[in-house]
Amino acid sequence: MKFFRLDLLTLLISLFILNSCKNQDKFGLGANSTAQTGAGLVDTSTVVINTVPDDSVATSGSLAKNPLGYFTDPVFGVSASSIATDINLPGTAAYTPPTGTISIDSARLVLHYANGFYGDSIASSYTVNVYTLNEKYVDNTTFYNTKNWNVNTNNLIGSLTFNARTHDSVTITKIIAGGPDVPVKVPPQVRIPINKDFINATLFDASATTLGSNTIFQSTLKGLYITLDQNKTKGAGGVFMIKPTDSIVVYYRSVSGATIDTAQVALPITQMTAQISHTFTAAIQTELSNTTTGSRNTFYLQGLGGLRAKVSFPHLLANLRASLRGRPLKPDSDIVIDRAELVVTPSPGTNTPFWAIPKISMYQLDIAHQRLSLQDAGADIRSGGAAVFGGYYALDPNTGLHQYHFIITAYLQDLLLGRTVDYGTYIAPVDNVATSSGGVDIAVTAQVASRTVAVGTDKNSPFRIRLNIIYTKIGRIVTH
Repeated sequence: MKFFRLDLLTLLISLFILNSCKNQDKFGLGANSTAQTGAGLVDTSTVVINTVPDDSVATSGSLAKNPLGYFTDPVFGVSASSIATDINLPGTAAYTPPTGTISIDSARLVLHYANGFYGDSIASSYTVNVYTLNEKYVDNTTFYNTKNWNVNTNNLIGSLTFNARTHDSVTITKIIAGGPDVPVKVPPQVRIPINKDFINATLFDASATTLGSNTIFQSTLKGLYITLDQNKTKGAGGVFMIKPTDSIVVYYRSVSGATIDTAQVALPITQMTAQISHTFTAAIQTELSNTTTGSRNTFYLQGLGGLRAKVSFPHLLANLRASLRGRPLKPDSDIVIDRAELVVTPSPGTNTPFWAIPKISMYQLDIAHQRLSLQDAGADIRSGGAAVFGGYYALDPNTGLHQYHFIITAYLQDLLLGRTVDYGTYIAPVDNVATSSGGVDIAVTAQVASRTVAVGTDKNSPFRIRLNIIYTKIGRIVTH
């Protein structure tokens, strides 16, 4: 036992001697109780934010939905979206028309609704027109929302006036081969009558050469162009989201001798893309043209590849340094950000009658100006994941307001330490449905049509954009 006590005493004496050494390791913060000054909360007005156009967006490919609309917003202006599609032979292969005498009962272009309608679903009515294209829709090609399609406006093959009933099922007649037809309910959709003469000329009376190859058929019938008639839209209008699984369904009777039967055949649509335009109000045009003012009292976010906001924190470092005046703590690494939260509040009254965007995202640009997730939204070990990162339009129990919150702790810490360079940081709309399964979406999208008017850096407004920072001031042990 004596040897044990001697060894323990020797160890304690050694630790005491080593601890008194002044030449300590220079790496790390080397914090101690006298150098750590505690935490503080910064509610800063040093955020700089302004409205800019969003990037162009690819609207072709395997998208879950495509916008079709004509919407007049009193704040933003007019947004219009039309859809160009391919059209294929039945089965996308060679087709042989049925024998006997054929008479068409009806033909319908069926457009299935997807979730995401935005606009006036009560007082507005809509007229949709279907034309043929003068240029071939080339399958598996990337098309952007800015493409202007060459449309044969002299060949109107279908039209329908309707109301927005995007959640109401529809009753149709189901064809039963060799038996009586029966009524059935189908998911919400709009069914546009297509000219019978067009179907006869295109399908049943077409040459064997045209019907012998889907490629030749598509070279003859180059594609369809679906658009809402701006002159016949009543009220503010709106934007519908359309699923890509659509077709022209043809119901016909075939008479062969004494046998009369009803049947149907479908010309499938396998590719579609949206052509989108925005005509902004004078107020927003002025906002976009003002490139000299560093910050705005109001900023605007708009889906359909419309508007986003550029945000920066140019005075963050100076303000935090100023909070350390009178203390021997000057290096940036003496500040540890425990939590940083950006709070965005829509302008009061701007969500009626058109509600705010359900979800927005925040991202940065890399040196090549490509979109990059913030550290707090990516795989960084400091990230709390998509649920913590935020961006949802939700009720804040502390303020009683519906707001957007972003946790950007790691991103601001890296800015503060110079570990990352701000090549551009943005807030932009994203589709809350598309990202509900997890992850933080940062890609420009045409799959959400809503918009938000938010309070910027207006010092007179209690709803101004806020950057709340909880930080700890830690000093390094000065060595001699």
